[in-house]
Amino acid sequence: MIETAARSGFVRTVTGDVEAAALGAVDYHEHLFQRSPLLPGDDLDDEAASLREAVLLRRSGFTAMVDATPLGLGRRPDAIRRIAEESGVSVVMTTGVHRREHYASDDPLLTADVDVLARAFLRDLRDGAEEGLDAATPEAAGRPRAGVLKVGLGYWRIDAAARRAIEAVGSAHRATGAPVMVHLEHGSAAHEALDALDEAGVGADRVALAHIDRNPDPGLHAELAARGSYLGYDGPARSREWPDSALVDCLVETARRGGATRILLGGDVARRSRYVAYGGMPGLAYLGDRFVPRVRAAGGPELIAAVLGTNPATWLTWRI
Repeated sequence: MIETAARSGFVRTVTGDVEAAALGAVDYHEHLFQRSPLLPGDDLDDEAASLREAVLLRRSGFTAMVDATPLGLGRRPDAIRRIAEESGVSVVMTTGVHRREHYASDDPLLTADVDVLARAFLRDLRDGAEEGLDAATPEAAGRPRAGVLKVGLGYWRIDAAARRAIEAVGSAHRATGAPVMVHLEHGSAAHEALDALDEAGVGADRVALAHIDRNPDPGLHAELAARGSYLGYDGPARSREWPDSALVDCLVETARRGGATRILLGGDVARRSRYVAYGGMPGLAYLGDRFVPRVRAAGGPELIAAVLGTNPATWLTWRI
């Protein structure tokens, strides 16, 4: 039997546990480090550059962020903590696994059984984050700890690897009360993801549906909010797929339909070629400098206060 957490009611950041109210404005979805076969040549692997980008995010008005890189994708816990300390941005780190396409075909994360995965997730949450599946080493005790669990799904697909990951996330969540993020490919399978997580013991009110705005349907979003789930809007600056106006309109309409207390906002820039500090664009500051003012103008200051403050703080709080 997995031991449950001794306490709850806090947010776990890489520099320590804090009260939710201390977070300030939260960017719920970014990546300071990432390496994936899906993004060749676009790795985020330069600590100095990622620090510069975090400073730009802070200057744009954000004081906290979730680094959504899970196990096996170049996550660097010690470097993330240094960036948090030097930039002044509180960072909540992630454990869990992404969808299978982000890993080599022989990666053990794709075939590990539920108990092995759950132990690795709990190690990251409780003891200190490491990159493999092994049990905690003595060195883990000095490393930063993760504060969010994550599982990635494919496009309208919950395959065997994802099923095992969902069960393992459920086990770690039940033991700790840590919040959960699920990657939805193009916003698909949202209700199905909530159903599967519910079967694993994760209530909808503990789940953030990342990329739900890739399907900008306010009717669907209102349904999901009514189930209690959080709605991860993280698609600004993707004008190849849709203009920012479509996301602003969808967000405001979803709020009008009752979802105001469930919307989260992030950038998910996630690529070297899109970070200013690596010589690309639009960078992490786009969210605060360009997108947030449009949401404020369309939805008002109370909606912004919820989307950047109350909502992410509530979602990120560990609760048994």
